[in-house]
Amino acid sequence: MRKLRAGIVGCSGIANDKHLPAIQRNGNFEITAFCDLFEERAQTAKETYGTPDARVYTDYRELLREDLDVVYVLTPNSTHAEVSIAAMESGKHVMCEKPMAKTYAEAKAMVDVAHRTGKVLNIGYQCRYRADAQYLKQACEDGELGDIYFAKALAVRRRAVPTWGVFLDKDKQGGGPLIDMGTHALDMTLWMMDNYEVESVTGSTFQKLADQTNTGNRWGDWDPAKFTVEDSAFGFIKMKNGATIVLESSWALNMVESEGAQTLLCGTKAGADMKDGLRINRVHYGRQCIEKPDLTTGMPENPDDIEQRIFYHAVADGAELVVKPEQALVVTRVLEAIYESAGTGKTIYFD
Repeated sequence: MRKLRAGIVGCSGIANDKHLPAIQRNGNFEITAFCDLFEERAQTAKETYGTPDARVYTDYRELLREDLDVVYVLTPNSTHAEVSIAAMESGKHVMCEKPMAKTYAEAKAMVDVAHRTGKVLNIGYQCRYRADAQYLKQACEDGELGDIYFAKALAVRRRAVPTWGVFLDKDKQGGGPLIDMGTHALDMTLWMMDNYEVESVTGSTFQKLADQTNTGNRWGDWDPAKFTVEDSAFGFIKMKNGATIVLESSWALNMVESEGAQTLLCGTKAGADMKDGLRINRVHYGRQCIEKPDLTTGMPENPDDIEQRIFYHAVADGAELVVKPEQALVVTRVLEAIYESAGTGKTIYFD
């Protein structure tokens, strides 16, 4: 298989924790250009993951002049659209980290440019590739749950506020746990239901804990002066076919149980949740029962690795993406509607 020449824009946490190790494990990419506002971060990434002659930049526009096949956009949310659009306009395919963009208008512009240029635009919703998500998606596609009419998208933590980077900066991120974690849970839920026709959204957001000290936070106390996003957000999403989704997201609720990005589905034939692995509940031979598949068998693959493989084949071979940019666009629109509803006190109706 031919190797793709890759450029990295943004060499901070998500690059080093997720994308760069997975790109290296994939083996079908050569990273020949790195860009970060802090040159030393780009240099460090180059020394660990780059080709010997890889270049380092502090301006992404200079990186885009390179002869590259793909560009990874791993920057704060506020620049996802700007960099992705510029990359596609310059002839590069794009892997953009989630969420797609800070606003719906920006995300819509990204989709429009992808259509016009014919470039691959992949969004980093790697939770779809988890073993529990893959199993549940197959069950949904096979009709085992029947008509799914109620769902929950869950991403809640007790006291686990990320205190590094720009997570607490509303201007750069657009929001807090909703746009950070809730976006994964909502993406999985809509994907499982295969339903992107939204009728209305009602939302509430809270910033109740931001000014506290001695917080008991998993990663140490946050700085109240820098905490400009919500600490929890909730949404009520009604679909055009009448199905209903409740979204719960928080970095810091005073509750015992914490849940990573999960989905809960209720259908006419069966239901499912992701507590304690994956549970599918149904009535069998007139008795209520719970199916718990063993997801450790078959050597399940790292979701980050699956994501890189799908992106590679989409670019190199024209294979179909799993995360369609049009789907990610709906996720961004719903998130924006929750924030808008919370700010205005009104339900937001979609066209």
